[in-house]
Amino acid sequence: MSTYIAAIDQGTTSTRCILFDRKGNVVALAQREHRQIYPQPGWVEHDPMEIWERTQEVVHEALKTSAGGTIAAVGITNQRETTVVWEKSTGKPIHNAIVWQDTRTAEICADLAREGGQDRFRARTGLPLATYFSGPKIKWLLDHVPGAREKAERGELLFGNVDTWLIWNLTGAHVTDVTNASRTLLMNLETLDWDEEILAALDIPRAMLPEIRSSSEVYGEVREGDLRGVPVAGDLGDQQAALFGQACFVPGEAKNTYGTGCFMLLNTGEKPVASTAGLLTTLGYKIGERPAVYALEGSIAITGALVQWLRDNLGLIRKSAEVEDLARSVEDNGGVYFVPAFSGLFAPYWRSDARGVIVGLTRYANKGHLARAALEATAYQTREVLDAMEQDSGIRLHALKVDGGMVRNELLMQFQADILNVPVIRPKVTETTALGAAYAAGLAVGFWSDFDELRANWQQDKEWRPQMDEATRERLYATWKKAVTRTFDWVT
Repeated sequence: MSTYIAAIDQGTTSTRCILFDRKGNVVALAQREHRQIYPQPGWVEHDPMEIWERTQEVVHEALKTSAGGTIAAVGITNQRETTVVWEKSTGKPIHNAIVWQDTRTAEICADLAREGGQDRFRARTGLPLATYFSGPKIKWLLDHVPGAREKAERGELLFGNVDTWLIWNLTGAHVTDVTNASRTLLMNLETLDWDEEILAALDIPRAMLPEIRSSSEVYGEVREGDLRGVPVAGDLGDQQAALFGQACFVPGEAKNTYGTGCFMLLNTGEKPVASTAGLLTTLGYKIGERPAVYALEGSIAITGALVQWLRDNLGLIRKSAEVEDLARSVEDNGGVYFVPAFSGLFAPYWRSDARGVIVGLTRYANKGHLARAALEATAYQTREVLDAMEQDSGIRLHALKVDGGMVRNELLMQFQADILNVPVIRPKVTETTALGAAYAAGLAVGFWSDFDELRANWQQDKEWRPQMDEATRERLYATWKKAVTRTFDWVT
Protein backbone atom coordinates (compact mmCIF):
# COMPACT_ATOMS: atom_id res chain seq x y z
CA MET A 1 0.00 0.00 0.00
CA SER A 2 1.39 3.39 -1.02
CA THR A 3 1.93 6.13 1.52
CA TYR A 4 1.40 9.81 0.77
CA ILE A 5 1.72 13.23 2.35
CA ALA A 6 -1.38 15.43 2.27
CA ALA A 7 -1.08 19.18 1.86
CA ILE A 8 -3.95 21.54 2.62
CA ASP A 9 -3.38 24.69 0.56
CA GLN A 10 -5.78 27.36 1.80
CA GLY A 11 -5.52 30.30 -0.60
CA THR A 12 -7.18 33.65 -1.10
CA THR A 13 -9.80 32.43 -3.55
CA SER A 14 -9.92 28.66 -3.01
CA THR A 15 -8.90 25.73 -0.83
CA ARG A 16 -7.15 22.67 -2.16
CA CYS A 17 -6.02 19.32 -0.85
CA ILE A 18 -3.17 17.69 -2.75
CA LEU A 19 -1.61 14.28 -2.10
CA PHE A 20 2.07 13.81 -2.99
CA ASP A 21 4.17 10.68 -3.38
CA ARG A 22 7.87 10.35 -2.43
CA LYS A 23 9.01 11.85 -5.75
CA GLY A 24 6.95 14.97 -5.11
CA ASN A 25 4.42 14.03 -7.80
CA VAL A 26 0.76 14.96 -7.48
CA VAL A 27 -1.31 11.84 -6.82
CA ALA A 28 -4.68 13.49 -6.19
CA LEU A 29 -6.03 17.04 -6.15
CA ALA A 30 -9.33 18.56 -5.09
CA GLN A 31 -10.18 22.28 -5.13
CA ARG A 32 -13.12 24.46 -4.12
CA GLU A 33 -13.57 28.22 -4.25
CA HIS A 34 -15.04 30.30 -1.42
CA ARG A 35 -16.85 33.64 -1.48
CA GLN A 36 -15.08 36.99 -1.65
CA ILE A 37 -17.05 39.43 0.52
CA TYR A 38 -16.77 43.18 -0.15
CA PRO A 39 -18.79 45.08 2.51
CA GLN A 40 -17.56 48.46 1.21
CA PRO A 41 -14.78 49.86 -1.01
CA GLY A 42 -11.35 48.70 0.19
CA TRP A 43 -12.78 46.04 2.52
CA VAL A 44 -12.28 42.33 1.75
CA GLU A 45 -13.57 39.52 3.98
CA HIS A 46 -13.90 35.73 4.04
CA ASP A 47 -16.21 33.54 6.12
CA PRO A 48 -13.90 31.37 8.30
CA MET A 49 -16.61 28.72 8.75
CA GLU A 50 -16.97 28.45 4.96
CA ILE A 51 -13.18 28.02 4.67
CA TRP A 52 -13.29 25.24 7.28
CA GLU A 53 -16.18 23.55 5.40
CA ARG A 54 -14.31 23.77 2.08
CA THR A 55 -11.22 22.30 3.77
CA GLN A 56 -13.15 19.25 4.95
CA GLU A 57 -14.75 18.84 1.51
CA VAL A 58 -11.48 18.92 -0.46
CA VAL A 59 -9.78 16.53 1.98
CA HIS A 60 -12.66 14.09 1.49
CA GLU A 61 -12.56 14.43 -2.32
CA ALA A 62 -8.77 14.08 -2.58
CA LEU A 63 -8.71 10.95 -0.42
CA LYS A 64 -11.60 9.47 -2.41
CA THR A 65 -9.77 9.91 -5.74
CA SER A 66 -6.39 8.65 -4.51
CA ALA A 67 -7.30 4.96 -5.02
CA GLY A 68 -6.31 3.88 -1.53
CA GLY A 69 -3.07 4.44 0.31
CA THR A 70 -2.30 5.80 3.73
CA ILE A 71 -1.48 9.36 4.75
CA ALA A 72 1.75 9.73 6.74
CA ALA A 73 1.24 13.38 7.72
CA VAL A 74 -0.55 16.61 6.82
CA GLY A 75 1.10 19.92 5.95
CA ILE A 76 -0.73 23.24 6.01
CA THR A 77 -0.03 26.25 3.82
CA ASN A 78 -2.17 29.34 3.78
CA GLN A 79 -2.97 32.84 2.61
CA ARG A 80 -0.92 34.92 5.03
CA GLU A 81 -1.98 37.96 7.10
CA THR A 82 -5.70 37.13 6.75
CA THR A 83 -6.96 37.50 10.31
CA VAL A 84 -9.43 35.32 12.21
CA VAL A 85 -10.54 35.91 15.82
CA TRP A 86 -12.80 33.31 17.43
CA GLU A 87 -14.30 32.28 20.77
CA LYS A 88 -12.20 29.73 22.61
CA SER A 89 -15.22 27.94 24.08
CA THR A 90 -17.46 27.68 21.00
CA GLY A 91 -15.00 27.91 18.09
CA LYS A 92 -17.23 30.54 16.50
CA PRO A 93 -15.58 33.53 14.78
CA ILE A 94 -16.58 36.90 16.23
CA HIS A 95 -16.50 38.46 12.74
CA ASN A 96 -15.63 37.50 9.17
CA ALA A 97 -11.90 37.05 8.50
CA ILE A 98 -10.25 40.31 7.42
CA VAL A 99 -8.29 39.47 4.26
CA TRP A 100 -4.69 40.55 3.61
CA GLN A 101 -5.84 42.85 0.78
CA ASP A 102 -8.22 44.78 3.07
CA THR A 103 -7.39 48.47 3.69
CA ARG A 104 -9.72 49.36 6.59
CA THR A 105 -6.79 49.65 9.03
CA ALA A 106 -5.23 52.62 7.19
CA GLU A 107 -6.17 55.00 10.02
CA ILE A 108 -4.75 52.66 12.68
CA CYS A 109 -1.48 52.44 10.72
CA ALA A 110 -1.38 56.23 10.28
CA ASP A 111 -1.94 56.75 14.03
CA LEU A 112 0.87 54.32 14.87
CA ALA A 113 3.17 56.04 12.34
CA ARG A 114 2.76 59.44 14.03
CA GLU A 115 5.34 58.27 16.54
CA GLY A 116 8.36 56.88 14.68
CA GLY A 117 7.04 56.94 11.09
CA GLN A 118 6.06 54.10 8.76
CA ASP A 119 9.21 52.17 9.73
CA ARG A 120 8.54 52.45 13.48
CA PHE A 121 8.69 48.66 14.00
CA ARG A 122 10.76 47.68 10.93
CA ALA A 123 14.05 47.09 12.82
CA ARG A 124 12.33 44.45 14.97
CA THR A 125 9.75 42.98 12.58
CA GLY A 126 11.26 43.59 9.13
CA LEU A 127 7.95 45.18 8.10
CA PRO A 128 6.64 48.71 7.51
CA LEU A 129 3.39 49.88 9.07
CA ALA A 130 0.86 48.85 6.41
CA THR A 131 -2.71 47.62 6.17
CA TYR A 132 -1.31 44.33 4.78
CA PHE A 133 -0.33 42.81 8.12
CA SER A 134 -2.38 41.02 10.79
CA GLY A 135 -1.60 43.11 13.90
CA PRO A 136 -3.60 46.22 12.92
CA LYS A 137 -6.45 43.94 11.78
CA ILE A 138 -6.58 42.34 15.26
CA LYS A 139 -6.71 45.81 16.81
CA TRP A 140 -9.54 46.81 14.47
CA LEU A 141 -11.59 43.75 15.48
CA LEU A 142 -11.01 44.36 19.20
CA ASP A 143 -11.96 48.03 18.78
CA HIS A 144 -15.06 47.52 16.59
CA VAL A 145 -16.73 44.22 17.53
CA PRO A 146 -18.91 44.86 20.62
CA GLY A 147 -17.49 43.18 23.74
CA ALA A 148 -14.46 41.78 21.90
CA ARG A 149 -11.80 43.65 23.85
CA GLU A 150 -13.26 42.63 27.22
CA LYS A 151 -13.47 38.99 26.10
CA ALA A 152 -9.89 39.08 24.80
CA GLU A 153 -8.61 40.48 28.09
CA ARG A 154 -10.41 37.69 29.97
CA GLY A 155 -8.64 35.11 27.74
CA GLU A 156 -11.84 34.06 25.97
CA LEU A 157 -10.77 34.89 22.40
CA LEU A 158 -8.11 33.36 20.14
CA PHE A 159 -6.38 34.90 17.13
CA GLY A 160 -4.85 33.15 14.18
CA ASN A 161 -3.92 33.59 10.58
CA VAL A 162 -5.68 30.92 8.52
CA ASP A 163 -3.00 28.29 9.31
CA THR A 164 -3.75 28.62 13.02
CA TRP A 165 -7.51 28.51 12.40
CA LEU A 166 -7.19 25.25 10.45
CA ILE A 167 -4.72 23.57 12.83
CA TRP A 168 -6.97 24.50 15.79
CA ASN A 169 -10.03 22.99 14.07
CA LEU A 170 -8.09 19.87 13.06
CA THR A 171 -6.15 19.17 16.28
CA GLY A 172 -7.22 21.58 19.03
CA ALA A 173 -3.68 23.01 19.22
CA HIS A 174 -3.41 26.84 19.18
CA VAL A 175 -0.12 27.25 17.29
CA THR A 176 1.46 28.98 14.33
CA ASP A 177 4.89 28.76 12.70
CA VAL A 178 7.62 31.39 12.41
CA THR A 179 6.75 32.25 8.79
CA ASN A 180 3.15 33.12 9.56
CA ALA A 181 4.06 34.86 12.81
CA SER A 182 6.54 37.01 10.89
CA ARG A 183 3.59 38.45 8.88
CA THR A 184 1.67 39.80 11.87
CA LEU A 185 3.86 42.87 12.60
CA LEU A 186 3.98 41.46 16.15
CA MET A 187 6.94 39.02 16.06
CA ASN A 188 10.54 39.96 16.79
CA LEU A 189 12.81 38.60 14.03
CA GLU A 190 15.70 37.95 16.41
CA THR A 191 13.84 36.24 19.29
CA LEU A 192 11.18 34.55 17.10
CA ASP A 193 8.68 35.46 19.83
CA TRP A 194 5.92 38.03 20.23
CA ASP A 195 7.28 41.51 20.95
CA GLU A 196 5.80 42.87 24.20
CA GLU A 197 6.41 46.52 23.32
CA ILE A 198 4.58 46.22 19.99
CA LEU A 199 1.71 44.32 21.64
CA ALA A 200 1.39 47.20 24.11
CA ALA A 201 1.44 49.80 21.32
CA LEU A 202 -1.39 47.99 19.50
CA ASP A 203 -3.19 47.09 22.76
CA ILE A 204 -3.36 43.37 21.91
CA PRO A 205 -3.52 40.86 24.83
CA ARG A 206 -0.78 38.25 24.47
CA ALA A 207 -3.15 35.53 25.76
CA MET A 208 -5.06 35.52 22.46
CA LEU A 209 -1.95 34.83 20.36
CA PRO A 210 -0.88 31.31 19.31
CA GLU A 211 2.37 29.66 20.38
CA ILE A 212 5.10 30.17 17.74
CA ARG A 213 6.66 26.88 16.60
CA SER A 214 8.96 25.69 13.82
CA SER A 215 7.60 25.03 10.32
CA SER A 216 8.28 21.29 10.54
CA GLU A 217 7.23 19.38 13.65
CA VAL A 218 4.19 17.46 14.90
CA TYR A 219 1.65 19.97 16.28
CA GLY A 220 -1.00 17.37 17.08
CA GLU A 221 -3.16 14.65 15.50
CA VAL A 222 -6.37 15.19 13.56
CA ARG A 223 -9.24 14.56 15.99
CA GLU A 224 -12.03 13.51 13.61
CA GLY A 225 -13.05 13.14 9.98
CA ASP A 226 -11.24 11.57 7.04
CA LEU A 227 -7.74 12.28 8.44
CA ARG A 228 -8.44 11.16 12.00
CA GLY A 229 -5.24 10.13 13.81
CA VAL A 230 -2.92 11.59 11.15
CA PRO A 231 -0.28 14.01 12.52
CA VAL A 232 -0.38 17.64 11.36
CA ALA A 233 3.37 18.22 11.01
CA GLY A 234 4.05 21.11 8.62
CA ASP A 235 3.01 24.77 8.59
CA LEU A 236 4.28 27.47 6.21
CA GLY A 237 2.78 30.68 4.86
CA ASP A 238 2.05 30.17 1.17
CA GLN A 239 4.96 32.15 -0.24
CA GLN A 240 7.51 30.60 2.11
CA ALA A 241 6.07 27.19 1.27
CA ALA A 242 6.70 27.89 -2.43
CA LEU A 243 10.31 28.91 -1.63
CA PHE A 244 10.75 25.58 0.18
CA GLY A 245 8.89 23.61 -2.51
CA GLN A 246 11.17 25.12 -5.18
CA ALA A 247 14.15 23.75 -3.19
CA CYS A 248 15.64 27.24 -2.70
CA PHE A 249 17.79 26.02 0.17
CA VAL A 250 20.94 28.03 -0.63
CA PRO A 251 21.33 31.76 0.10
CA GLY A 252 20.92 33.67 -3.17
CA GLU A 253 18.27 31.34 -4.62
CA ALA A 254 14.91 32.97 -5.40
CA LYS A 255 11.43 32.12 -6.65
CA ASN A 256 8.40 34.10 -7.81
CA THR A 257 4.84 32.86 -7.26
CA TYR A 258 2.12 34.13 -9.59
CA GLY A 259 -1.22 33.81 -7.83
CA THR A 260 -3.87 36.28 -6.66
CA GLY A 261 -0.89 38.50 -5.90
CA CYS A 262 2.74 38.01 -6.85
CA PHE A 263 5.47 37.25 -4.35
CA MET A 264 9.20 37.00 -4.93
CA LEU A 265 11.35 35.56 -2.14
CA LEU A 266 15.14 35.41 -1.94
CA ASN A 267 16.83 33.08 0.55
CA THR A 268 19.28 35.25 2.55
CA GLY A 269 20.53 32.59 4.98
CA GLU A 270 20.51 32.42 8.79
CA LYS A 271 20.64 36.18 9.45
CA PRO A 272 17.93 38.72 8.58
CA VAL A 273 18.89 41.27 5.91
CA ALA A 274 17.41 44.73 6.45
CA SER A 275 15.87 46.28 3.34
CA THR A 276 16.47 49.85 2.20
CA ALA A 277 14.63 49.39 -1.10
CA GLY A 278 11.07 48.75 0.05
CA LEU A 279 11.19 44.98 0.52
CA LEU A 280 10.12 42.95 3.55
CA THR A 281 12.55 41.07 5.79
CA THR A 282 10.75 37.88 6.65
CA LEU A 283 11.24 34.27 7.76
CA GLY A 284 11.90 31.78 4.98
CA TYR A 285 11.40 28.62 7.04
CA LYS A 286 12.55 26.84 10.19
CA ILE A 287 12.86 23.07 9.98
CA GLY A 288 12.61 21.46 13.43
CA GLU A 289 15.60 22.29 15.64
CA ARG A 290 17.71 23.73 12.80
CA PRO A 291 18.39 27.48 12.75
CA ALA A 292 15.75 29.68 11.13
CA VAL A 293 16.37 30.75 7.52
CA TYR A 294 15.43 34.30 6.54
CA ALA A 295 14.33 35.83 3.25
CA LEU A 296 13.79 39.13 1.50
CA GLU A 297 10.33 39.40 -0.02
CA GLY A 298 8.74 41.61 -2.62
CA SER A 299 4.96 41.50 -2.21
CA ILE A 300 2.66 42.61 -5.05
CA ALA A 301 -1.03 42.80 -4.13
CA ILE A 302 -2.79 42.33 -7.48
CA THR A 303 -1.65 40.10 -10.36
CA GLY A 304 -3.88 37.06 -11.00
CA ALA A 305 -6.67 38.98 -9.25
CA LEU A 306 -6.53 41.47 -12.14
CA VAL A 307 -7.39 38.69 -14.61
CA GLN A 308 -10.30 37.69 -12.35
CA TRP A 309 -11.39 41.35 -12.35
CA LEU A 310 -11.42 41.39 -16.17
CA ARG A 311 -13.56 38.23 -15.99
CA ASP A 312 -15.95 39.03 -13.13
CA ASN A 313 -16.24 42.83 -13.10
CA LEU A 314 -15.86 43.70 -16.80
CA GLY A 315 -16.98 40.45 -18.45
CA LEU A 316 -14.15 40.67 -21.03
CA ILE A 317 -13.50 36.91 -20.71
CA ARG A 318 -15.59 33.96 -19.50
CA LYS A 319 -12.70 31.97 -18.02
CA SER A 320 -9.36 33.23 -16.71
CA ALA A 321 -7.46 31.03 -19.19
CA GLU A 322 -9.02 32.98 -22.09
CA VAL A 323 -6.98 36.09 -21.24
CA GLU A 324 -3.94 34.77 -23.12
CA ASP A 325 -5.78 34.37 -26.43
CA LEU A 326 -7.37 37.80 -26.03
CA ALA A 327 -3.95 39.35 -25.31
CA ARG A 328 -2.46 37.56 -28.35
CA SER A 329 -5.12 39.15 -30.59
CA VAL A 330 -2.95 42.31 -30.63
CA GLU A 331 0.76 42.72 -31.37
CA ASP A 332 1.57 44.86 -28.34
CA ASN A 333 -0.12 46.90 -25.61
CA GLY A 334 -1.07 49.71 -28.01
CA GLY A 335 0.39 52.25 -25.60
CA VAL A 336 -1.98 51.13 -22.79
CA TYR A 337 -0.67 50.57 -19.25
CA PHE A 338 -2.74 49.17 -16.37
CA VAL A 339 -1.47 49.73 -12.82
CA PRO A 340 -3.73 47.61 -10.55
CA ALA A 341 -3.35 49.52 -7.27
CA PHE A 342 -6.79 48.31 -6.16
CA SER A 343 -5.72 48.15 -2.51
CA GLY A 344 -2.81 50.57 -2.72
CA LEU A 345 0.68 49.63 -3.87
CA PHE A 346 2.79 47.10 -1.96
CA ALA A 347 6.52 46.59 -2.64
CA PRO A 348 8.56 48.59 -3.29
CA TYR A 349 6.30 51.65 -2.78
CA TRP A 350 4.02 50.89 0.23
CA ARG A 351 1.52 53.55 -0.82
CA SER A 352 -1.91 52.96 0.72
CA ASP A 353 -3.05 56.22 -0.95
CA ALA A 354 -2.65 54.76 -4.46
CA ARG A 355 -5.54 53.42 -6.55
CA GLY A 356 -5.69 51.63 -9.88
CA VAL A 357 -5.30 53.44 -13.20
CA ILE A 358 -5.48 52.62 -16.91
CA VAL A 359 -3.42 55.14 -18.87
CA GLY A 360 -2.46 55.74 -22.49
CA LEU A 361 -5.97 55.16 -23.85
CA THR A 362 -6.76 56.28 -27.40
CA ARG A 363 -9.54 55.39 -29.86
CA TYR A 364 -7.14 52.75 -31.20
CA ALA A 365 -7.21 50.77 -27.91
CA ASN A 366 -9.45 47.69 -27.73
CA LYS A 367 -10.12 44.86 -25.29
CA GLY A 368 -7.08 42.95 -26.57
CA HIS A 369 -4.83 45.84 -25.56
CA LEU A 370 -6.51 45.93 -22.14
CA ALA A 371 -5.91 42.18 -21.65
CA ARG A 372 -2.29 42.52 -22.74
CA ALA A 373 -1.74 45.52 -20.43
CA ALA A 374 -3.20 43.49 -17.55
CA LEU A 375 -0.72 40.64 -18.13
CA GLU A 376 2.21 42.99 -18.65
CA ALA A 377 1.41 44.71 -15.32
CA THR A 378 2.41 41.49 -13.54
CA ALA A 379 5.77 41.41 -15.34
CA TYR A 380 6.54 45.09 -14.74
CA GLN A 381 5.72 44.85 -11.03
CA THR A 382 7.99 41.79 -10.78
CA ARG A 383 10.81 43.78 -12.44
CA GLU A 384 10.42 46.52 -9.80
CA VAL A 385 10.75 43.93 -7.04
CA LEU A 386 13.73 42.20 -8.68
CA ASP A 387 15.55 45.54 -9.02
CA ALA A 388 14.94 46.25 -5.31
CA MET A 389 16.09 42.74 -4.36
CA GLU A 390 19.40 43.11 -6.21
CA GLN A 391 19.92 46.53 -4.61
CA ASP A 392 19.32 45.17 -1.08
CA SER A 393 21.19 41.89 -1.34
CA GLY A 394 23.96 42.74 -3.78
CA ILE A 395 23.09 39.45 -5.51
CA ARG A 396 22.49 39.49 -9.26
CA LEU A 397 19.94 36.81 -10.15
CA HIS A 398 20.93 34.72 -13.16
CA ALA A 399 17.55 32.97 -13.46
CA LEU A 400 14.13 33.14 -11.82
CA LYS A 401 12.23 30.01 -10.73
CA VAL A 402 8.49 30.56 -11.16
CA ASP A 403 5.32 28.83 -9.98
CA GLY A 404 1.63 29.46 -9.37
CA GLY A 405 -1.44 29.49 -11.59
CA MET A 406 -0.26 32.19 -14.04
CA VAL A 407 2.91 30.35 -15.10
CA ARG A 408 0.82 28.34 -17.58
CA ASN A 409 0.41 31.61 -19.50
CA GLU A 410 3.18 31.37 -22.11
CA LEU A 411 2.75 34.95 -23.35
CA LEU A 412 3.23 36.30 -19.83
CA MET A 413 6.26 34.10 -19.11
CA GLN A 414 8.03 35.19 -22.32
CA PHE A 415 7.31 38.86 -21.60
CA GLN A 416 8.56 38.31 -18.04
CA ALA A 417 11.89 36.97 -19.31
CA ASP A 418 12.09 39.87 -21.78
CA ILE A 419 11.43 42.64 -19.26
CA LEU A 420 13.75 41.10 -16.61
CA ASN A 421 16.48 40.15 -19.09
CA VAL A 422 17.02 36.85 -17.25
CA PRO A 423 15.77 33.32 -18.03
CA VAL A 424 12.49 32.30 -16.41
CA ILE A 425 12.29 28.63 -15.37
CA ARG A 426 9.12 26.64 -14.67
CA PRO A 427 9.45 23.34 -12.76
CA LYS A 428 7.62 20.14 -13.73
CA VAL A 429 5.58 20.27 -10.53
CA THR A 430 4.11 23.78 -10.44
CA GLU A 431 2.12 23.07 -7.25
CA THR A 432 5.15 24.21 -5.28
CA THR A 433 3.20 25.94 -2.51
CA ALA A 434 1.42 22.74 -1.52
CA LEU A 435 4.62 20.75 -2.17
CA GLY A 436 6.57 22.94 0.29
CA ALA A 437 4.00 22.26 3.01
CA ALA A 438 4.14 18.55 2.20
CA TYR A 439 7.94 18.58 2.37
CA ALA A 440 7.88 20.27 5.81
CA ALA A 441 5.40 17.68 7.14
CA GLY A 442 7.24 14.78 5.52
CA LEU A 443 10.60 15.78 7.02
CA ALA A 444 9.00 15.94 10.48
CA VAL A 445 7.79 12.33 10.33
CA GLY A 446 10.74 10.84 8.38
CA PHE A 447 8.85 10.42 5.08
CA TRP A 448 11.78 12.30 3.47
CA SER A 449 15.21 12.12 5.05
CA ASP A 450 16.96 15.39 4.12
CA PHE A 451 17.20 18.39 1.79
CA ASP A 452 19.23 16.39 -0.77
CA GLU A 453 16.30 14.05 -1.32
CA LEU A 454 13.97 17.03 -1.83
CA ARG A 455 16.40 18.75 -4.20
CA ALA A 456 16.62 15.57 -6.30
CA ASN A 457 12.85 15.76 -6.86
CA TRP A 458 13.07 19.20 -8.55
CA GLN A 459 12.95 19.01 -12.37
CA GLN A 460 12.75 21.72 -15.01
CA ASP A 461 9.74 21.75 -17.30
CA LYS A 462 10.38 24.81 -19.49
CA GLU A 463 12.70 27.80 -19.77
CA TRP A 464 11.98 31.14 -21.42
CA ARG A 465 14.98 33.20 -22.53
CA PRO A 466 14.99 36.97 -23.13
CA GLN A 467 14.36 37.94 -26.77
CA MET A 468 13.71 41.69 -26.46
CA ASP A 469 16.33 44.26 -27.38
CA GLU A 470 17.64 46.52 -24.63
CA ALA A 471 16.25 49.79 -26.07
CA THR A 472 12.69 48.41 -26.27
CA ARG A 473 12.93 46.90 -22.80
CA GLU A 474 14.01 50.14 -21.17
CA ARG A 475 11.50 52.26 -23.12
CA LEU A 476 8.58 50.06 -22.04
CA TYR A 477 9.76 49.94 -18.43
CA ALA A 478 10.29 53.72 -18.23
CA THR A 479 6.71 54.26 -19.44
CA TRP A 480 5.46 51.80 -16.82
CA LYS A 481 7.28 53.76 -14.07
CA LYS A 482 5.59 56.92 -15.37
CA ALA A 483 2.19 55.19 -15.23
CA VAL A 484 2.79 54.14 -11.61
CA THR A 485 3.23 57.77 -10.55
CA ARG A 486 -0.32 58.47 -11.78
CA THR A 487 -1.73 56.22 -9.03
CA PHE A 488 -0.24 58.23 -6.13
CA ASP A 489 -2.18 60.53 -3.78
CA TRP A 490 -5.60 59.37 -5.00
CA VAL A 491 -6.97 58.69 -1.49
CA THR A 492 -6.63 61.69 0.82
